Amino acid sequence: MTLPPWPTTRWPKDVLREISDFEKPLFSFLDDAARDFPNQTYTIFSDGKRTYAQVKDTADRLANFIASKGIGKGDRVAIFLPNLPHYPAIYFGILKAGAVCVTCNPVYTAGELNYQLKDAGAKMVFVMDHPQFYPTAVKAIEGTDVETVVICSVKSYLPPIKGFLGALLGKIPKAGNYAPDHLFFDNVVAAASPQAPKIQIDPTKDLALIIYTGGTTGVPKGASLTHSNFVFDIMAVFEWMRIPHEPGSPPEKLRHGGFHCYLGVLPWYHSFGLTLCLLGSCASASSLVCIPDPRAGTPPFTEVLKAVQKYKTTIVIAVPTIFIAFTNHPLLEQFDLSSIKSCGSGGAPLPVEVAKKFEAKTGCIIFEGYGLSETAPVASLNPTNTTDRKFGSVGFPMPNTDVKIVDSKTGLKELAQGEDGEIAISGPQVMTGYWNKPLENSAVFREIEGKRFFLTGDVGHVDPEGYIIITDRKKDLILVGGFNCYPREVEEVLYTHPKIANVAVVGIPDPRSGESVKAFIQLLPGETVTEAEIMEFCKDKLAGYKRPRSIEFRESLPTSPVGKVLRRVLRDEVRKNGA
Repeated sequence: MTLPPWPTTRWPKDVLREISDFEKPLFSFLDDAARDFPNQTYTIFSDGKRTYAQVKDTADRLANFIASKGIGKGDRVAIFLPNLPHYPAIYFGILKAGAVCVTCNPVYTAGELNYQLKDAGAKMVFVMDHPQFYPTAVKAIEGTDVETVVICSVKSYLPPIKGFLGALLGKIPKAGNYAPDHLFFDNVVAAASPQAPKIQIDPTKDLALIIYTGGTTGVPKGASLTHSNFVFDIMAVFEWMRIPHEPGSPPEKLRHGGFHCYLGVLPWYHSFGLTLCLLGSCASASSLVCIPDPRAGTPPFTEVLKAVQKYKTTIVIAVPTIFIAFTNHPLLEQFDLSSIKSCGSGGAPLPVEVAKKFEAKTGCIIFEGYGLSETAPVASLNPTNTTDRKFGSVGFPMPNTDVKIVDSKTGLKELAQGEDGEIAISGPQVMTGYWNKPLENSAVFREIEGKRFFLTGDVGHVDPEGYIIITDRKKDLILVGGFNCYPREVEEVLYTHPKIANVAVVGIPDPRSGESVKAFIQLLPGETVTEAEIMEFCKDKLAGYKRPRSIEFRESLPTSPVGKVLRRVLRDEVRKNGA
């Protein structure tokens, strides 16, 4: 269906409103890069480099191994890893076996991971050889369908001298105690045939990923995304981008074949980092610097600055907190960041002053976009030039993408330009639905004018110049550094504390992470507990970004006539009192 022009005079020059040829398997990006640029470096990790030919060989071997374990079309395989160089080969290997990848946050507790593995029905999991991650995975697989665990050590991905010295000095992380039936990544790859199984993929129907998100509220749900959801989203971003590649040169499409080096600082278990960094670098046959821990270094974040300077990274895709870490780093002036040519920001609103300071340091611009895990993730982008970019907006819809502002009650009535309502998205990047959640799907999908629209839960409008402005969130989702935190999930953990009678969790403004979690707690009569005790209680039950950063004890919490705690009242109090 041909889309009408978007109502603006600022649409980027030469950018098509619609593109085609995106209905192909996602792993074709890797196959094409390995065919056309076999010796081009794909991953860089602590000076250890792997070419596209090497990554494809490993992916093919892993696909062969996965199939040998009886895992086939539509079965789920989980990745429980930080940003290690194993990740691309594992991801593409899963897809080449016809299976579906389930990406898992490596800082999850055993309980959080267990829920995800159970819900997805994962049959295999890849985990890092690490004294924290491996024991967590071992505990998390209890009661799940997981039959095969593959342990990934970083040693073989380091240069020989670093691997030798690391092992000698005990600097290479190891779990130490392994279950006898668990397998090691290097052994698996060495023993497998470099021939991926012949699998027929229907790109528009076959899933590539189940990624867990809370949507707008509630416990995490698995957004089910197809091969073509991702292929389209990457191709649309490439169509959108126009950047100068040399000082003073005119803007052009992103160059392929090793010209660019991506900074892999966003976590790849998250759709933003997975699509824009891991997959985007592969689709352009660019290099990708693996950053497992962005806070590494003294002071924190120093190793990221070192990586930008050393590997001359050109593309930085990040959430605002990363750009804040750049601009606020006390040693920033000591590093050469002039290699950076383009930056993209998403996940949370980008403060204007942060962007201005960063751009002054690097000479490049940050273009802000908008999307969700359910949209693979990019749905809209600002023009990639300073003339047409508008701070405070998320730009225009991507090619092939229709955005409507609809009434929040039914989600069916389109509102007038300039009027606030719920943002609804239709396009080739929109998920098939939530994994095994028919009721949730009926709540978020609407048919409007013969097209299927996804209700985002975000409230916004289209301004007079056609820019999309997000003004609020429909529900209670808290955005901590660009990551979703769901109040109900935190509350359910707090409710397990033996001294707590009632609790409400809200997001409060935070200068570093955009928002942080605040818990309002009503104790049982006669009980006492300290803020520190509550925080310690949450430590092994919630990932760091979900834990309350402030706690306020109340004699009672505001409730509705039927006894429902009113988070809205508490949020309003916070805004009014500034605490």
